[in-house]
Amino acid sequence: MTTPNASEAHARVAAPTISSNALPKPELITVEEAKALDVARMTDMFKAHLNPGQLHFMKLLGFHKIKVERAEGMYYIDQNGRKILDFFGGFGSLALGHNHPRIVAERMKFQEEKRHEIAIAFMSQYTAALAHNLAQISPGDLDMVFLGSSGSEAMEAAIKLAERVAGPKRPKIIYAENSFHGKTKGVLSITDGQLYRAEFKVTDNTVRVPFGDIEAIERTFKSDPEIGVIVLETIQGGGGIVQAEPQFWQKLRALCDQYGVLWVADEVQCGVGRSGRFYAFEHYGVVPDITAVAKSLGGGKSAMAAMIARREVYMKAYGVPKTAMIHAAATFGGIGEASITAIETLNVLYDEGLIDNAAATGDYLLERLKALQAKYPKIIKDVRGKGFMVGLEFQDFSQTLPMVLRPVVGMLDDKLKGSLSGFVGALLLRDYDVLVAFTEYNRNVIRLLPPLICQREHVDRFVDSLDALLARGIVAIVKDFVKSQMT
Repeated sequence: MTTPNASEAHARVAAPTISSNALPKPELITVEEAKALDVARMTDMFKAHLNPGQLHFMKLLGFHKIKVERAEGMYYIDQNGRKILDFFGGFGSLALGHNHPRIVAERMKFQEEKRHEIAIAFMSQYTAALAHNLAQISPGDLDMVFLGSSGSEAMEAAIKLAERVAGPKRPKIIYAENSFHGKTKGVLSITDGQLYRAEFKVTDNTVRVPFGDIEAIERTFKSDPEIGVIVLETIQGGGGIVQAEPQFWQKLRALCDQYGVLWVADEVQCGVGRSGRFYAFEHYGVVPDITAVAKSLGGGKSAMAAMIARREVYMKAYGVPKTAMIHAAATFGGIGEASITAIETLNVLYDEGLIDNAAATGDYLLERLKALQAKYPKIIKDVRGKGFMVGLEFQDFSQTLPMVLRPVVGMLDDKLKGSLSGFVGALLLRDYDVLVAFTEYNRNVIRLLPPLICQREHVDRFVDSLDALLARGIVAIVKDFVKSQMT
């Protein structure tokens, strides 16, 4: 056998001549051109290529008139330089606010040093450090970590782990009424919303119980030996910011231990400090078998999620070489810049006392809102929540009107659900530059998830704006909303 010389080898790998018939470049928009798009062109593209149906709701709320040019701290800044106070918080994904300087600095340094993003073949120092930090923060023996990109992905990992550990003889999973655990196919089976389930075929190994009903859970445990897993949000977000009684969680932990059922705590929205503790379940002195966090873990700059499990539980499912790769990290699970963003996020939370701030300033927010409820009892039905996860529930529409009109309008209350919260949300944005969120199941609820950097002056501005709006009275609010749809 002869070895080719250098010139022959070079000839074999020479680059081909580029043909004059090279693939033409489509009419692509550049980054700078995208930045310069106006609202009208954005709307056309959204309608043509994204979600025309969603645009209908954006128009009702006035969101379609906003082009966000930049964002900083507690504020969005639109195309007219208007600062919009953010009490929406990206459905809880902005614990540190917009573009926190420490997060921006670490990400810039990461890019300038050309550090690696993808390290599938090798161990990553960044995923290792992030997993260590999550284990340090987590109570008990919650110390085995799976990293992903979204809450749905983390919850998929959680229920797959739980199902493997429970075993084939105990395949059934309990979930709660009005639960939301994600839109991907697996967790859709434990998401209690017909809107999301639609006509999809979901797994049938699930059992639904009322949220916070320990007696119903115990009856189900006793009557069905195939129950192996229970999955609950510690605070229901889509359900309208709903909490169970404190003693519920102690009893749940005891029942799960008694019957050998695995408890999965979904902390995707209420975790990462939002409730005034890193995990909301820490308020009750209990530890689940598996939990999941996402949203704010990415520091408002990256998509990052994590499942954290008790070591004993994790090792039963994936603890030997034969099973280790059944649910190993996906391609983008824990990529470099996302991991360093999450590492810095966790450090900022503690360095700046943001979890403590969520507890203290969150109490102030609840106090001010309850005073507003006392002032407008015919409009505000309930105020509830913990930390910076707060629900403001309005009365059914008929209850806000004079007695003589209630019987007639009451027949329409179900169809009118969400209308008052929508009117208030739209006018808060239009007239007071304040952005709020809404809930999937109880449409009468405005959901407040401000960044954990929120201070008392931000709370005062929000509550004072809401007070001024409600002082107009329901008739004026309806008229003002109708006018807003005509401009």
